Amino acid sequence: MSQPTPLSLDIVVPVYNEQPTLDTSLRRLHAYLTDTVQASWRITIADNASTDATPALADALAGELSGVVAVHLPLKGRGRALKAVWGSSPAEVLVYLDEDLSTDLAALPPLVAPLLSGHSDLAIGTRLGRSARVTRGGRREFISRSYNLLLRRTMSVGFSDAQCGFKAIRRDVAQRLLPLVEDDGWFFDTELLILAERAGLRIHEIPVDWVDDPHSSVDIVRTAREDLKGMLRVGTNIARGRIPIEAVYAELGRRPFAPPTPPSFFGQVVRFAIVGVLSTAAYALLYLLLSGVLGGQAANFAALLLTAVANTWANRRFTFGVRGRPGMVRHQFQGLVVFGIAWALTSGSLAVLHATAPGAPARVELIVLTAANLFATLVRFVLLRLWVFRAGRRRAVVEADPVGPSDPVRPSDPGPLPDTALILVPTETEK
Repeated sequence: MSQPTPLSLDIVVPVYNEQPTLDTSLRRLHAYLTDTVQASWRITIADNASTDATPALADALAGELSGVVAVHLPLKGRGRALKAVWGSSPAEVLVYLDEDLSTDLAALPPLVAPLLSGHSDLAIGTRLGRSARVTRGGRREFISRSYNLLLRRTMSVGFSDAQCGFKAIRRDVAQRLLPLVEDDGWFFDTELLILAERAGLRIHEIPVDWVDDPHSSVDIVRTAREDLKGMLRVGTNIARGRIPIEAVYAELGRRPFAPPTPPSFFGQVVRFAIVGVLSTAAYALLYLLLSGVLGGQAANFAALLLTAVANTWANRRFTFGVRGRPGMVRHQFQGLVVFGIAWALTSGSLAVLHATAPGAPARVELIVLTAANLFATLVRFVLLRLWVFRAGRRRAVVEADPVGPSDPVRPSDPGPLPDTALILVPTETEK
């Protein structure tokens, strides 16, 4: 009795209220795979809580077309759908395509080839490569490029396009990484890529031909805002050691583990700004809560002191990449000196306000103090960078640079595979 052929590719198409286009897109994808692909494959329609006729249409397509299955999830979320299907799929390589098929399907064979061969761990399509051909509006182009630039600078990653809906991952890698990814929405694949790169996995990129869907319902601005929140969460969790990157690195990484290099100057500015905004908001809230009890000056001092300790800790780990206990007490002491300077600036502004406008209401005091606090924040960045964490950053660079005359030779990285054609078609067991 012949054994069933193992499944090579599981091509997952997450859908939410795609009734107008699902039939056309799925038939086009099915025809391409049938005519072009030789290894075993299946298409999984992952419906995540659609409210129109999409679930019934997905079931009808699964019943009519060979090698097509439909999965229905009770909750919405692209990330949630991919976690569910990828996490239970028996396929060797797991693929994700946008339902509108904005990416030319001719890029599919070179996307999965390095994963099937074992050369790479993940593969992504990029719309930002030099040879990519992209048709989309200027607004979306600007937002996409700005987001990916910000991601590379703040998270110190090398992949170029985090949000292109054209990705693949090996099953063994997915089984290790998926439990570590928290996001269930649009930030899911960005978070997956960040963790993969930090864990020393090889990410293969191919330039794609991509045409924007003018009828897309994705709210770009809201999605970008949620992605920024996700970047802050992931960066903070990595800095605090909440994500076991070293363990994944030891298990799957392709080269010796090295601590991440400190962020670039631009990355430090962005990270410091994020910490500063959060600190300013916390300061304002604390001041409003304490001013009625302690009075203006005492409330200002208490709010500044509490936020200063948290600010120094966050900047030490998140902004300047200084880790470990050595120097922690000294850094906090120096941070308190910087706090004293900031307090002098803000309390001085408050004294000037009281001298020029006696009896000013708490709202006016808050406005003046917030402005002074923003200026003090600029002074804080300069002092933290040039004085408090200067030695710590030097040590971090030395520790993160494993290259030296006495270092062992690393396995060579042959780089990306050429985009050679891979002929794959479904086997009889999948039809």
